[in-house]
Amino acid sequence: MTTSFEKTPGWLDWYAGPSRPEFRLPDGAVDAHCHVFGPGAEFPYAPERKYTPCDASKDQLFALRDHLGFARNVVVQATCHGADNTAMVDALRASGGLARGVATLRPDVTDAQVRELHGAGVRGVRFNFVKRLVDAAPKQDLLDIVEKIAPYGWHVVVYFEAADLADLRDFFLSIPVPLVIDHMGRPDTAKDPDGPDFEAFLNFMRARPDIWCKVTCPERLSVSGPPALDGEQRAYRDVVPFARRVVEEFPDRVLWGTDWPHPNLTDHMPDDGLLVDFVPHIAPTPELRRKLLVDNPMRLYWPDAD
Repeated sequence: MTTSFEKTPGWLDWYAGPSRPEFRLPDGAVDAHCHVFGPGAEFPYAPERKYTPCDASKDQLFALRDHLGFARNVVVQATCHGADNTAMVDALRASGGLARGVATLRPDVTDAQVRELHGAGVRGVRFNFVKRLVDAAPKQDLLDIVEKIAPYGWHVVVYFEAADLADLRDFFLSIPVPLVIDHMGRPDTAKDPDGPDFEAFLNFMRARPDIWCKVTCPERLSVSGPPALDGEQRAYRDVVPFARRVVEEFPDRVLWGTDWPHPNLTDHMPDDGLLVDFVPHIAPTPELRRKLLVDNPMRLYWPDAD
């Protein structure tokens, strides 16, 4: 028996004809933030979800990986699947060791379940604090999860909005495992990248040497928007100074990924090839690009790789 799902009204499907990037990725590059959605008939979406996406399968993800020139993926559990990590784990197992995962867990997760996820390639757990996407979880429940994953060397990925950092900062700093911040903490790119708001974020990064940052999702953060039709590379230019500050100050603690298939975008769906071409604007030297795309994700997700 299969289950059918009706997409959330207005949902934008991922862009099916991405260009081939002009920027050639370094050998071994990792797409360190992407997702799989379903397919819903095989991996049903969670009853408690706050959106119903289009299907975006592992085979389609791996085809995009090869088209863009990546060697590996980090597949982050999508909120539409809740704490049922089956679709994400299926992608990891099908990757032949070329994908790692970030899971969503409930406080009652058992050690046997964590051990099984670890064996499949999961290396982190995601805590989502974006209120429009998930219901708030008690902080003690989250700390209970951290206690269960710590023996496996996992990290915690945190997703939050910039306006909420002040309230969450002390809690984040109390988490006794490495932290990875999604999408630069979603800064307001209409503000000054040298202003006090983004400086507060950078100060948070400076607070511990094991806080990492994904300089991802210009399409989600930009006010100026996608490229002009004349083809001039001006895509998401307002995000560049924010991401570049992070890359240049913390070159050994930054990651980059496509965020395919780009959930919950409402105004446009990006061309993933052009997103790859965004990378040289935020990491202007070959050394910075190699750290961002190869050395850092390999150290975090494949530390034992040859």
